[in-house]
Amino acid sequence: METTEFIWMDGQLVPWNDAKIHVLSHSLHYGSAVFEGIRVYETEKGPAIFRLKEHVERLFHSASAFNMKVPFSQDEISKAIVETVKVNKIKSGYIRPLIYFGYGKMGLSLVGAPVNVSISCWPWGAYLGDKPSRVKTSSFIRIHPKSSVMTAKITGHYENSILAGEEARALGYDEALLLDHLGNVAEGPGENLFIIKGEILFTPIAGNILPGITRDSIMKISQDLGYKVREIPMSLRNVYEADEAFFTGTAAEIHSLASLDDKKMKAAPGPLTKKIRDKFKEIVEGKDERYSSWLTLAV
Repeated sequence: METTEFIWMDGQLVPWNDAKIHVLSHSLHYGSAVFEGIRVYETEKGPAIFRLKEHVERLFHSASAFNMKVPFSQDEISKAIVETVKVNKIKSGYIRPLIYFGYGKMGLSLVGAPVNVSISCWPWGAYLGDKPSRVKTSSFIRIHPKSSVMTAKITGHYENSILAGEEARALGYDEALLLDHLGNVAEGPGENLFIIKGEILFTPIAGNILPGITRDSIMKISQDLGYKVREIPMSLRNVYEADEAFFTGTAAEIHSLASLDDKKMKAAPGPLTKKIRDKFKEIVEGKDERYSSWLTLAV
């Protein structure tokens, strides 16, 4: 991976190679950290962080799942994210804030475990590449909603994602699609799903998925473009019979599905996906003033 010069750790900018934690840090052993993935895009006015406010709000919501006593306010973390992007002279790329239980005790109880915060950023291109993906329904199901807090980005959740993704790639596919405990379509390992039938967008209902910030953005953009968006209990058959399908996520952005379980989409990417993707690109590059509140300049 590409690196940058500094990582923000507990209020200090630390050289990239010196940003280290103890091997007995609590979250390393128990998956008890929370994080965000945030994009920064190059615009004519300078680097702009996409929906920073919403990402920081969700980061603190995730921390509340563990009753973490975060030693910084949301405003302080937002300013630190901007500072980290600026000092590393990032024009476009990815930002990873992480709140974790550090070194000081072991065992499942969180009492007495110190809370630490880091913010990293680096240049990062298309997460799933530019070519539409061949997707395979996973034999692993998404985490049961009563097993965790599904609206939180907890590092331990991603063991489920890793298993699904690795299984799909071992079978010769590009990415996985997970079902929920009811047998309905949930999401990809790190992406939400949209399908298009005619000129209506459909996406799985919240509850058994992480309701992504990019997902929310696409729903608003699509509605602003005059298209209907419906949240439904989605079956595999719905996806098989769709005209178009795409993943969304901070890392994936808008990424088309070529097929699911070797059943090809009618178009990949299709005309409506292209239209939404083009509008999204305009917005993140600061070319549509109606969405200027979604961008925070790091200059």
